[in-house]
Amino acid sequence: MHDDRTLVEARLRRVLDERIRPAVYPESVPLRVAVWHAPGEPVPVERGLAAEPSPIEVGARWGAPWGTSWFRVTGTVPEAWAGRTVEALLDLGFDENMPGFQCEGLVYRPDGTPVKGLNPRNQWVRVAAPAAGGEEVRLHVEAASNPVVLDYHPFRPTPLGDPATAGHEPQYTLARMDLAVFDETVWQLVLDLEVLGELMAELPEDSARRHDILRAVDRALDAVDLQDVNGTADRARERLTGVLAAPAVPSAHRISAVGHAHIDSAWLWPLRETVRKVARTTSNMTALLDDEPDFVFAMSQAQQWAWVKEHRPEVWARVKKAVAGGRFVPAGGMWVESDTNMPGSEAMARQFVHGKRFFLDEFGIENEEAWLPDTFGFAAGLPQIIRAAGSKWLLTQKISWSRTNRFPHHTFRWEGIDGTRIFTHFPPVDTYNCSMKGGEIAHAARNFRDKGRARHSLAPTGWGDGGGGTTREMVAKAARLRDLEGSATVAWETPAAFFAKAEAEYPDPPVWVGELYLELHRATLTSQAKTKQGNRRSEHLLYEAELWAATAAVRTGFRYPYEDLDRIWKTVLLHQFHDILPGSSIAWVHREARATYERVAAELEGIIGAAQRALAGQGNTPLVFNAAPHPRAGVPAGGAATARTEAATTLLPRPDGGHVLDNGLLRIEIDARGLVVSARDLTAGRETIAPGAAANLLQLHADFPNMWDAWDVDEFYRNTVTDLTDADAVTAGEDGSSVRVVRSFGASRVTQVLSLPPGEGRLVLDTEVDWHETEKFLKLAFPLDLHAERYASETQFGHFHRPTHTNTSWEAAKFEACNHRFVHLEEPGWGVAVVNDSTYGHDVTRTVRTEGDRGTTTTVRVSLLRAPRFPDPETDQGVHRFRHALVPGARIADAVREGWRINLPERRASGAGAVSPLVTVDNPAVVVTAVKLADDGSGDVVVRFHEAHGGRAAATLDLGFPVTDHAVTDLLERPAGEGEPPARDGDRITVRLRPFELMTLRLRRA
Repeated sequence: MHDDRTLVEARLRRVLDERIRPAVYPESVPLRVAVWHAPGEPVPVERGLAAEPSPIEVGARWGAPWGTSWFRVTGTVPEAWAGRTVEALLDLGFDENMPGFQCEGLVYRPDGTPVKGLNPRNQWVRVAAPAAGGEEVRLHVEAASNPVVLDYHPFRPTPLGDPATAGHEPQYTLARMDLAVFDETVWQLVLDLEVLGELMAELPEDSARRHDILRAVDRALDAVDLQDVNGTADRARERLTGVLAAPAVPSAHRISAVGHAHIDSAWLWPLRETVRKVARTTSNMTALLDDEPDFVFAMSQAQQWAWVKEHRPEVWARVKKAVAGGRFVPAGGMWVESDTNMPGSEAMARQFVHGKRFFLDEFGIENEEAWLPDTFGFAAGLPQIIRAAGSKWLLTQKISWSRTNRFPHHTFRWEGIDGTRIFTHFPPVDTYNCSMKGGEIAHAARNFRDKGRARHSLAPTGWGDGGGGTTREMVAKAARLRDLEGSATVAWETPAAFFAKAEAEYPDPPVWVGELYLELHRATLTSQAKTKQGNRRSEHLLYEAELWAATAAVRTGFRYPYEDLDRIWKTVLLHQFHDILPGSSIAWVHREARATYERVAAELEGIIGAAQRALAGQGNTPLVFNAAPHPRAGVPAGGAATARTEAATTLLPRPDGGHVLDNGLLRIEIDARGLVVSARDLTAGRETIAPGAAANLLQLHADFPNMWDAWDVDEFYRNTVTDLTDADAVTAGEDGSSVRVVRSFGASRVTQVLSLPPGEGRLVLDTEVDWHETEKFLKLAFPLDLHAERYASETQFGHFHRPTHTNTSWEAAKFEACNHRFVHLEEPGWGVAVVNDSTYGHDVTRTVRTEGDRGTTTTVRVSLLRAPRFPDPETDQGVHRFRHALVPGARIADAVREGWRINLPERRASGAGAVSPLVTVDNPAVVVTAVKLADDGSGDVVVRFHEAHGGRAAATLDLGFPVTDHAVTDLLERPAGEGEPPARDGDRITVRLRPFELMTLRLRRA
């Protein structure tokens, strides 16, 4: 037989495009259209419906950037269409290739009832089936003219990311506003041919199944009268029945399709627009659930559910009804799909506390899965947090974006720093916007890396980011793929159903230990420094507010601000979303975030101040409140007392120029360039700075990644570097224990104060940068005379080790990594820590000196600032302040302690006398991360703590208040139900912890 395969395939493409798809709507009449442009921000639905619109014609321009236009469309169903299915086709000017990244609409009936969303791949609204001739049609569309920020030429600077710079020119052209007859038979034929054509293209060319499909398609096309597609579509479908009925082979890969619409809580649009994106999508999905009995839709991010409840009660009623039916499923159990690298221990815990509690309170549903398809890598402390929240599964897709190494598993157990293991799945479909194309389904089956041991994967199916979610076409394709020869099988299932089946099928999967590092988007650890500083500061202010408010409530009857703390926590958690905290959103988002963090700080400072005043009482005794979990200067952790006075630091001139700081513990030499050329640990008699090198060295790199500007830093940035060694001035500080250094470079200026606090073994570096560079990367370097094959970075509830070498591609890919409050390097018996108050990105490299002692120089570099121009062309321009400290001679215990102290500076006040802590711990390895009152308002005290040094620890908790009962709980403060609680003797509790083990105690007050 002659090979006519390419001929038939080309025929299929043309006939589908030019004849069959257009015949889905064989007849149409135009609708009358009028529009009212809302002034400023979006208006309530009632106002939009009541506004008096002006006529507008198809082909007219509409929609200034970030505007809202209310369209009214009216018409009459022709008498000749009686008994047929009629739909309105409403094209606002969509580009079908960009669902979720352009204009969108939500359709209402005149009474304000939401109908469904309008999106590039979802432009129809069912009017009647069957229709009555002469029936009047009246619909209203709330249309958002969101500008296209990520265009066909992506990553180019644009002013569209902020209404202050976006201009007022109309963005869109009204394209089609018609009533049309919907021919379901032709629509079904389109899907038959699409599914078979897409499957055929994925089968081997010599496959008998491929040729069976080819011949059936050829016969079906022969049956179509191109001049009467609607009259012959049934006949064409009959010729496809056989190939569509052939069942899949028993060994076929199995795909659980989960209806999905990944909606970034902010990204290329502001938070307020996400509220509307969610309303449009949930309207779409509740409508689709009504039409499709097999369909299942899952939505994550409790914050987005809360937005619907608060802002769109008419949509919320439909959502609640759909949830009760069991097919609209709350997923993930988190407040938002947060970044997981940068949020601190408590913040990561509270993501699950607030997310799970919302779904429990609203629906009585508890999630057992964490759902994070788009998060940029996963910290090694996360498995324990997931388990402590009462969950046991994790889904993500993003690791498939890694550029260097291909992850070896799709289903596995992920082991965290404490040994907790979580059953984890990476969908091999490699997208969280699956559209049920044959290529996607075939890729999932081919790509699945656990063949022979498992054959089950998940496919999140639907357009995200305001693209409208799952479409009726996707559901129809899935129906054809349920059991089709040559394809993986597809069935709609909930995430929980998938995980239960997958875990039962694969009870002993491989184990991956440590962080799930994304080999991409590393610059998100640095971009938008003020957003990151706002997060870090908010986390620690919340810790203080809970600590002091709880202490004051127990000690003085102070009113504990339950509602305020709940609201503030949710605000901070929202801003940890994986495009806000990472700095990858438009200017509007980060401008609002900065203002929000300022409001949060002011409110928390008010709570802290009020609680401390209640605790201090009236008097003139000087008090220091120490919120850090370790004592300092005689002040207990979590208490207040008069601090002891330490011996003064001396400041002397250095013979070769510069200055010498000495406090009896450290001797710091700062040369005439303002660089630290010596940091001598006087107790150990050991030099910290590598021979011939200098610390406090600012280094400037060109930084123009190949793509994803705010997200990425590519390794070639290291190829060029400028050491900023010229100083405008190096002068002694007026306090006699510091040195001030001023430098200028480019259009920017740096002012630093280097100080050596009396009685403390740390050099503090306060850095102010007036930053006006573009496409540059600023680092702060500490070359250390230290030989270490690995170093520790703090993460949630512990720390994680990374190698300093690049033996393999896995290690080489980690050229920029995340830490929280410290990094620590150590030779046996002596180490160094670099601690910070607000930075996350860093790198650690090592070289061997070729002259002199031939020792090893290990360099820690802190990432301070970047200057990408997309999506915010003014990223980080302006003044920034950072605080770091170099801690020579530090063991890991010192690194932990100093990391807390630099983030929780002491607070001074006057009062009647000392304030004793609610909880005192006798082992510094056991670190308290939360002291609060229970969320249920019972007045119980909740204490959360963990082993922080990486070894086993026994500790006694002395409680500063009488206790009648105690229990170990999960993060939601419910009894954990695992084993006996730790022993209690009166108001003392003895605990024993594994390395990095997290524990929460609930204490009932007498």
